[in-house]
Amino acid sequence: MVPAFFSKAMILFNCDYSEGAHADILRRMAETNMEQTAGYGEDPYCDQARKLIAGLCGRTDLDIHFLIGGTQTNFTVIAAALRPHQCVLCADTGHINVHESGAVEACGHKVSAIPSPDGKLTARQIEEAWHSHWDDETREHMPQPRMVYISQPTELGTIYSRKELQEISGVCRRRGLYLYMDGARLGYGLCDEDNDLDLPAIASLCDAFYIGGTKVGALFGEALVLRHEALKEDFRYIAKQKGGRLAKGRLLGIQFLELFRDGLYFRLGAHADRLAVMLRDFCRSRGLALPFSSGTNQQFVTMPDSVLEELGRKYGFAYLRREDETHSTVRFCTSWATREEDVRELMADIARLC
Repeated sequence: MVPAFFSKAMILFNCDYSEGAHADILRRMAETNMEQTAGYGEDPYCDQARKLIAGLCGRTDLDIHFLIGGTQTNFTVIAAALRPHQCVLCADTGHINVHESGAVEACGHKVSAIPSPDGKLTARQIEEAWHSHWDDETREHMPQPRMVYISQPTELGTIYSRKELQEISGVCRRRGLYLYMDGARLGYGLCDEDNDLDLPAIASLCDAFYIGGTKVGALFGEALVLRHEALKEDFRYIAKQKGGRLAKGRLLGIQFLELFRDGLYFRLGAHADRLAVMLRDFCRSRGLALPFSSGTNQQFVTMPDSVLEELGRKYGFAYLRREDETHSTVRFCTSWATREEDVRELMADIARLC
């Protein structure tokens, strides 16, 4: 049961989509509101956005699709990639495993979760999972691994380094596994102070990934990037069947054009990360435990329940787990729209209570 300190509050740090959308996006959507365009992403705005994103990825061999949300994107890609007897590997904390109401499995594909203390998979774990299946003489009675799902950042705010992603990509290619990256918060991952990945590297190492808009300044929508040729075939059919395509598709194209035409996406990501790191460093200075090393917009802090109960009267935050009889770990999540004065007010209240 979620403790009582998880309650409705005045200042929300419980997620990164509490606000609507960046003002530039709303303005541009209003300016183009009465234009007539073709539907389902076959409009000039989506075409321009696709070209812009492909250019940022440094490739000309990418298929780019705009879908309405992260859950729809995840189960649509996985359904498109896997045959009925195949499964997807992910960390036990992975979004598709714990936060999507079994959407992937409702499409007929098992999610095979691998324990991970920091939300990340390693190349060795993937190799071991592959061997565990193929070295078993009874393997035909079990789901066959065919895809690896990771997210950047992870559900715990951690990120993959370039070296880690290269190693994972190498295992996937040797073993015939698709590599798919959930980028719901990719903007915050790319702006992490320790990040050494960029869009060209991700596009070359992953078979598919998406650039999240919903959580990084857009009103809604995700930009899915497909590199592997097998995943491109008939994808628009599958996206339509799974409910991921928007009739007024130009609303997605317009948003991603605004996010990427002059670097707004990266400025918004850096803003959220800066405030989260400020909160992180403050909590450390007060002697509070942070169980995960994160430079992204998600910060997990362990506090006394009495302190959390008091904070919960004024702030919203997400409960993660109980640590002992008197302490719990919660998540404070900043966003593209978080105000610095709200973070400083939270810090002052933590200082007073701790």
